[in-house]
Amino acid sequence: MSDTDGKSSVPNGGSDDPEPGEGRGEADTSAAPETQTSPESANLSSVPEGSEGGQDGPMADSEQKQGPGEEEDTDSMDGSGLYSLTEEGERESEGGGRGKDEDKRSARKRNRPSGGATRHSSSSDDDDDDEDEEEEDVEEEDEQAMEAWLGADLCDLSRPSWCAVPSLRAREIGRDSHQFVRRVCGARGLVQRLELQGRLERHTGCVNTLHFNPSGTRLASGSDDLRVVIWDWARRKAELEFDSGHKSNVFQAKFLPHSGDSTLAMCARDGQIRVAELSATQRCKNTKRVAQHKGAAHKLALEPDSPCSFLSAGEDAVVFGIDLRLDRPANKLVVVKEGEKKVGLYTIFVNPANTHQFAVGGRDQYVRIYDQRKINEHDNNGVLKKFCPSHLVSSESKTNITCLVYSHDGTELLASYNDEDIYLFDSSHSDGADYRRRYKGHRNNATVKGVNFYGPCSEFVVSGSDCGHIYLWDKNSARVVQFMEGDRGGVVNCLEPHPHLPGLATSGLDHDVKLWAPTAENPTALKGLKEVMKKNKRERDEDSVRHGDQYDTQLLWFLMRHMRNRRPQRARRGEGGEGDTDESWSSPDSSDEEDGGPDHVQCMSS
Repeated sequence: MSDTDGKSSVPNGGSDDPEPGEGRGEADTSAAPETQTSPESANLSSVPEGSEGGQDGPMADSEQKQGPGEEEDTDSMDGSGLYSLTEEGERESEGGGRGKDEDKRSARKRNRPSGGATRHSSSSDDDDDDEDEEEEDVEEEDEQAMEAWLGADLCDLSRPSWCAVPSLRAREIGRDSHQFVRRVCGARGLVQRLELQGRLERHTGCVNTLHFNPSGTRLASGSDDLRVVIWDWARRKAELEFDSGHKSNVFQAKFLPHSGDSTLAMCARDGQIRVAELSATQRCKNTKRVAQHKGAAHKLALEPDSPCSFLSAGEDAVVFGIDLRLDRPANKLVVVKEGEKKVGLYTIFVNPANTHQFAVGGRDQYVRIYDQRKINEHDNNGVLKKFCPSHLVSSESKTNITCLVYSHDGTELLASYNDEDIYLFDSSHSDGADYRRRYKGHRNNATVKGVNFYGPCSEFVVSGSDCGHIYLWDKNSARVVQFMEGDRGGVVNCLEPHPHLPGLATSGLDHDVKLWAPTAENPTALKGLKEVMKKNKRERDEDSVRHGDQYDTQLLWFLMRHMRNRRPQRARRGEGGEGDTDESWSSPDSSDEEDGGPDHVQCMSS
């Protein structure tokens, strides 16, 4: 049971629906001082039918009341103003609940026995009542603390940047038509209408990697079954399926840019970096090993304009620069260290605006940025600069970075922390700078979660969760604007936005790939969001004090994955493509070990 990079714990479930009668009120300014009514709400679409009974705390602004005679403007297709994190109706119901509790306490006092014959019984009842009251007070304090946590670090949503009807009219007359698609893809109203369109079913194991080709016509997926499938996703058809040549879980498979979709780079738990050569006749000519890490290799980083160069990172703390034009393709760029201790790596990404720079993250709390032209391991271990949330710098919890990505223009860095939150950094800031935004509510524990920007200008942040849901936050306000159930197996790991259209592909512990598009008639009601966020937070807090149980959980997940995948893998040993080979270019930096390094499993926590 694996995912894009690997960790472990039992996935969380969903949540109960809100109680009937919970209202949709204004933002709770006491719990979240920054939550204020947004002026954009007069431009929002109407509430979906059936959503008025009580929506659990979404992260959007509260609804403004319209004046007499005003008509609602539905051009924006935006329902973000309909929902608030803290809801007045809930506060009223909570207040009513507290009033009922007081009545019960008074009733207990009135019904207490009196007189000498019942003094002993009365004393016992008093002790029970005191304990009940103490428990109720603790629960009330916990609930207040949870509400405060939900409302912290939030800003007001901005006005919608795209309105449907004016934009369509402008396109009809040829005005700004070249910007139409970009604006549509970044429209909040369409993000709020994302829904499941279909499934791509071919793999027999967890799907760990998804990647669109540059034109967006093909989608590559890789899995624990050691197979890679190239999809014509629009027709829901597998165009090519081949054996990757790897000996363990395939973690990434990516089309190299400007290669005519004929070259695919892959990495896996066996530490190998392999390249597949694809033909125009829809077959795999061969796969070759070009580098070997001494531990699992989780991620590859492509250079945006290069059809033959890319980077790899592994749990052995090594970053390889790979150039397919050379006789010896692999060149060891750096061994990532903190002091004298190596830091195993889970993720790497090249700055799209400055391809000499790349960022890595792994088994500590620091985002490290390197410049390939200035790496000197005797000077600060070659690091150009490091970022970390200030409260995690001296934290005793062993926090890992499971995934990081640059924004479309390289000005921002997004990092997802294991069993913590997602943080946005300004890549131009100086060494040691703190984060700019914090995105929370999901759970990143059971596997190595991916995180990504969504939108042509990185307008949104998207992540999976152990609870099986997909979260989309508005980047600037840090409010949840979309919340979808994404995996029956309970964990969503991979999230791949389409490069040119408003939609995305996702995968997780399920053996299929799910496709999402903005076709819903009404914007999301974010039903159940607030309770799921609270549940994730409580479970995260509980797990933080149960470090001793981690080994047993790892062992359980290892056995489950091993038993589930061993038979399908054996069956496929004889099905390799005609050109699959273990032949590799020689390299002084490549290990001769085929499966060297620690035997980490994709769905185990480190």
